Amino acid sequence: MIAEVLLVLAGHSSSLFPTDHTIHPAFAPLLHPGEEQCLESLGQIALRYRKVKSACTNLARPSSRYVSALCATLNQILKEGYEVLVVETEAKVLQRDSSLVASGSFVPLSSLRAVFAEWDAPLVSLETLVDELQAQEHWPPGPLIDLLLTRSQTGIHRVSAIYNRLSEAVQRVWIAQLQALLIHGTLSSNDPLADKNYALLDGAVPSCVTSQARDSITYVGRAIGTVKAAKWEKQFPQDLAREHTKLLSSVLPQDQYAFGRVIADIRTAVSEWLWLNVLTHKDVDDAVESLANYFLLRNGEFALSLIREIERLKLSRLTARSVPSTMIREQDLHLALLRASLGTTAQQDPSLAHLHFRMPAGPIRPLLPSLAAAGTKDLSSSLSQPAEATSFDDLLLGTPLVLTYSVTWPLDLFLHASDLQTYAVLFSYLSALRKTHTRVHACWTALSNAQRARRRWTGLGEGGTVEDLEVRKQLLRCGWGVVREMNWFLDTLLGYVMTDVVDVEFRRMKALLLGRPTGALGRQMTGSGVPAESASAAPFGMSRSTSGVNAAPSTNTNLSTSATPPLDFTTLRSIHTTYLERLLTGSLLANPALTNIIRMILEVCERFAAQVERWGGDVLPALLFEGSLAAGAQKVGDMVAERYAIVDEIDETLQTLLQAFYEQLSLSTTLQPFSAAADATKSMLHNTSMANTTGFHTFVRARRGKRLEGDEEVRRHVERLLLRLDFNGAFSNPRKKRRAGQGPQGSEDILKQGGLA
Repeated sequence: MIAEVLLVLAGHSSSLFPTDHTIHPAFAPLLHPGEEQCLESLGQIALRYRKVKSACTNLARPSSRYVSALCATLNQILKEGYEVLVVETEAKVLQRDSSLVASGSFVPLSSLRAVFAEWDAPLVSLETLVDELQAQEHWPPGPLIDLLLTRSQTGIHRVSAIYNRLSEAVQRVWIAQLQALLIHGTLSSNDPLADKNYALLDGAVPSCVTSQARDSITYVGRAIGTVKAAKWEKQFPQDLAREHTKLLSSVLPQDQYAFGRVIADIRTAVSEWLWLNVLTHKDVDDAVESLANYFLLRNGEFALSLIREIERLKLSRLTARSVPSTMIREQDLHLALLRASLGTTAQQDPSLAHLHFRMPAGPIRPLLPSLAAAGTKDLSSSLSQPAEATSFDDLLLGTPLVLTYSVTWPLDLFLHASDLQTYAVLFSYLSALRKTHTRVHACWTALSNAQRARRRWTGLGEGGTVEDLEVRKQLLRCGWGVVREMNWFLDTLLGYVMTDVVDVEFRRMKALLLGRPTGALGRQMTGSGVPAESASAAPFGMSRSTSGVNAAPSTNTNLSTSATPPLDFTTLRSIHTTYLERLLTGSLLANPALTNIIRMILEVCERFAAQVERWGGDVLPALLFEGSLAAGAQKVGDMVAERYAIVDEIDETLQTLLQAFYEQLSLSTTLQPFSAAADATKSMLHNTSMANTTGFHTFVRARRGKRLEGDEEVRRHVERLLLRLDFNGAFSNPRKKRRAGQGPQGSEDILKQGGLA
């Protein structure tokens, strides 16, 4: 009977267990209940073993290489563990080993049951595993590895060891496919990791691989595959390929940090090779120039033309009669881009084809500017609370509008999605400032034209009776004071951003790309040093001394002259990332509290310009309008009083916001931490959103405890803006605030309020 039980445990059928692990009814009366229970337990172990072995045979035939590797490893584990245990137990019985054979004459079933008890839990778990594998027809490598790693996280050591071995076997096969992709740029016809465009397929990568590692895998695979498909003269070097193969063979995806470090090292090495052989300096120069021209509004005539085209598009949709023509779609904005380029330097620029507007909210119907009062009453409470990131992408059109730039290979080796997202944020901010600035200028022009037309009939006064004359004069001066302060603030802020931030940082980045020191750049802004034009005169890779005498034309090689060491790809990425970070900091986008106030100031300016436009281009009502003059016992006309109340409320709101802006800006300079930046390959937008609400993070990288060149220029950005804002002591010596409820009769002279009288 013991021989029969051992045969059953080895996987053979027997009459003892005709169907499953239940004892045959004919044998049951002959056995003690304890013996029957032991036999049924041994039969259940044998049944699970046969089920696992049969499932492995069935799964290994039509399945993928990953499931086949799992089944082969599982068979090896059962052979080395369970089957060896059966053979050893039989040998002990035949040799009458005292540890198993009692008194050298009989074998207790309980002892036999105790020998195979260690396989109870493993076989139960393996049975559920094969059932789950058979329930699904196709298993991608990602979910399969995730399943095995999840099952390995158990407190039973033998079960955990088995699943660790199974997962390692599947991961080794996955690493082999990854090596084919990253080293040779080839994809398998069976169970490929990526599609023809080298984008990773769903389920091709286990969840333990980080998103950065996934992006790097796509990046390296596409780069190597594209170079190989192009059949260029310079292919990826074999010694570097062998080194990468060794690196990938030494790690597994389950070791998340080691695997990510290896993938990052491979990406860096591939990027360096591509920078020396594929991506040229001219490509980088053209991309940086076009991005600065269109996203940073360095092409001023195109930026103004684009703002006018969008305003013209909104007006045409507002006056359209049919319903379909009242909607603004993305193709309409693309046509506005092309129209805006006509007659400008952008008309013949091929990089204009890479620009596209994207409307996340879909097509919209434009609306007139809102005349509702801005919610500035809770300004103090909003400043005391942690500020959230403020968006400016809806100020240009009235709905979220994102400018995108299509990047093709090999430029995507240099420009990442996070960089383009930062450029889009900067464009939304700068275009909102420029658009509001043009609106205030148009308001100023309308007020000036209206006053000249009115003075033809009223002479030096504003017309009306003796009682109305003084009030109308105060209303006009108050309106002129509001538009003057709006124009002054926007002039100051926009001039600071475009001159002290965008232009300075752009020239510094170009100087760094040329390999020249940037110390003279700060002196250029103060009138000393070499002319600014010489900063971009030399070709890439040449020093100023070599470019001044017999400067040869720039070639498509990336090797510098003997005077300047070659610019490696990592340094290039670091320079560009630091450039974007300094732009965010200098333009005040790194301080959420300040951007919130700037947004409210822009909304107040838009509201005032819309109000003046609604009034016909003048704050004063015409003399013949009903309610423009006093009637009966009234001292002021109803329409004049109503308009004075609106202009006065806008004036008070603007003064409150400007004072809060100056205070917050001054506070930011006293509590300025100037912390170091994160990795250059990560997005700056995350760092910006985590910035201190009362200070700036300028992201200036230090080398061995020393600050980089230009650090002092970044620190002085905000100080320059403070000096410009306090040109006439308007903030350091603030005017006396108007008392609450004070009407137009007793208001203070607007010239005295501005410190001009």
